[in-house]
Amino acid sequence: MPRTAPKVRSEFNRFLNNDAVVPPVPGDAVPFHKGLPGYKPTPLYSLPGLAEEFGLGDILLKDESNRFGLKAFKALGASYALHRWMKTYGNPSGVTFCTATDGNHGRAVAWTARALGQKAVVFVPRGTTEARIAAIREEGARVEPVQGRYDDAVRRAAGEAVKNRWQVVSDTSYPGYTEIPAWIAAGYTTLFAEVDAQVKEQKLAQPDIVFLQSGVGALAYAAVMHYRAAGRKHRPALAVVEPVAADCLLASAASEDGAPVTDHGPQDSIMAGLNCGTPSLEAWEHIKAHCEYFLSIDDIFAEEAMRALAAPESGDPSIKAGESGAAGLAGLFALCRKPELEEDREDLGLDESATVLVINTEGDTDPGSYQRVLGESR
Repeated sequence: MPRTAPKVRSEFNRFLNNDAVVPPVPGDAVPFHKGLPGYKPTPLYSLPGLAEEFGLGDILLKDESNRFGLKAFKALGASYALHRWMKTYGNPSGVTFCTATDGNHGRAVAWTARALGQKAVVFVPRGTTEARIAAIREEGARVEPVQGRYDDAVRRAAGEAVKNRWQVVSDTSYPGYTEIPAWIAAGYTTLFAEVDAQVKEQKLAQPDIVFLQSGVGALAYAAVMHYRAAGRKHRPALAVVEPVAADCLLASAASEDGAPVTDHGPQDSIMAGLNCGTPSLEAWEHIKAHCEYFLSIDDIFAEEAMRALAAPESGDPSIKAGESGAAGLAGLFALCRKPELEEDREDLGLDESATVLVINTEGDTDPGSYQRVLGESR
């Protein structure tokens, strides 16, 4: 049977506020990461073949698929946040860090905790794949399955932390818990600092629009910190991309008053790292003020983007992108191919002069799923 037409939803932001204050990027974030064993900037690729296919000036792809050997960008946030916490509150007798995750963030927390000689407990929602669970356990953490969605795992981690006197390291903020999520987002800004340096070194055009896949919104928050910093001259448009099955940020942008929409959607996308039902409260306030566009897409676009990156037809480099990793490019695919989004393309200035930046946030964190997608016909 033929597939049903893939769904997309879009929303331009009615709540933009260029005067809204953006938290400054901590000056120690980049030096901290540079001091970690195994640090090196991840590659920035130009994809001129794909850009020509879509009628764009250039597509730049920041490839986080092998950051610190963990196959994802999440180590930037977890390592910096735990560093800040230990420096500020560290207990000589040790601490157990706990978190909720669909995979990559939990592995990053476990990796950092082990490097610091601390313990980690990671709560995973129903449906988290065995490959991602195994990767977390390989970092020395205890993994606790939760019979519910990601938001249920967040609540379970918070409750167990109080009961056992553990320290939550979540990338989503909620009432009474904002400091560590802000540190995590600040850690992610290192990848954007690298992009700035690489654009200059490679003599590439500055991006006109940045596509940012989002679950709770931490990566988009990091982009706001970086690209809306006080005194910054180059300020590209920022576009948030989510699965249709879990588009809580778009739903919040579409709400009457811009209030965060909670427990939204079935949260069953193959873009597992984006299956989040509730925005991070602090992140949302800055995203709402500074991100111009919200787009949610069906899984088919992520699959198409994964295949296009793995086996380019136009001489572009081959890139291994997981389901969530390809989501930013998948949003661009949807924009360029869905006729009903033609006006959106025009309003965003997606034409032959435009340079687009996308982030490959993960590699094949679930190798079995990755191979299934690559083996499927278009």
